[in-house]
Amino acid sequence: MIDRKQHVFLTAQRLFLEKGFSATSVQDILEESGISKGTFYNYFSSKNECLIAILEHAYDEALIRRQELIIGKDVSNKNILAKQIAVRTQVNREHNLMPLFGAIFHSKDAELKAFIKKQLLTELAWLSKRLVDVYGQEAKPYSLDCAVMLIGMIQHYHVSIPGSNEDLEPEIIVQFILRRMDSIISGMISTDDKLLDIGIFLQQSNEKRYSKEQLLEKLHHFLASLDNKLGSKQYPEFLIDELQSEQPRVLLIETVIRSFREAFIGTSAELEAQEIALHLYHYLNTLKK
Repeated sequence: MIDRKQHVFLTAQRLFLEKGFSATSVQDILEESGISKGTFYNYFSSKNECLIAILEHAYDEALIRRQELIIGKDVSNKNILAKQIAVRTQVNREHNLMPLFGAIFHSKDAELKAFIKKQLLTELAWLSKRLVDVYGQEAKPYSLDCAVMLIGMIQHYHVSIPGSNEDLEPEIIVQFILRRMDSIISGMISTDDKLLDIGIFLQQSNEKRYSKEQLLEKLHHFLASLDNKLGSKQYPEFLIDELQSEQPRVLLIETVIRSFREAFIGTSAELEAQEIALHLYHYLNTLKK
């Protein structure tokens, strides 16, 4: 059983898709979800924030699935990178979010546009790093330019060619574009030709990461709030014990995080479990450096 916030979240998403974001009012959400105005504003400060929460939830899901794809795998494997990149489009399709992105693109709302820009910077930072994983350190000075070009090409294949985007699987499109990247990156390295400064960009796009102590606090709070009917307490208990050990077993923790997240899908703890899983993966990535 999902909790009330998640119910509001899902109801708003359905209304945004059925009526359009601009045509949906907060009152529509209240009536459809059966909550009071005070309850809505306890969860979201505005309709914009509600939409942002929907898009953030989907992006977090994509980040987690990307991380799960690479557990125990070679980070330089290009096929794994293709699968990871394609996950973003797959998640957006599964949640039918493309119309919402289109609404933001055509709107004049500064808050929503700033959110999309921030999400794009996060995506570019991730992709720049992964391109270096695949093509080597010599590609690092050119990785941001290549990430921008790669995302641009993917977007155009999905939106600029009517009728073709639904016929082709996202992964097939990404694999095709990555093959083009082979010659692009090699040409940029040989000519030392770059436009954007990856160093300055990464300084600007650094996101907040939780410390081990903060993660333990979140896990303890999560464990204490679990209803006995939900079960699955062994996963947060294991994660707490492993994080507190002198030498945390990173690969084992990564494997358990997936089971932890999946154990609470469809429950009132789903959103919090996903948030914790994402921050745990971020923390483990710092241990690998």
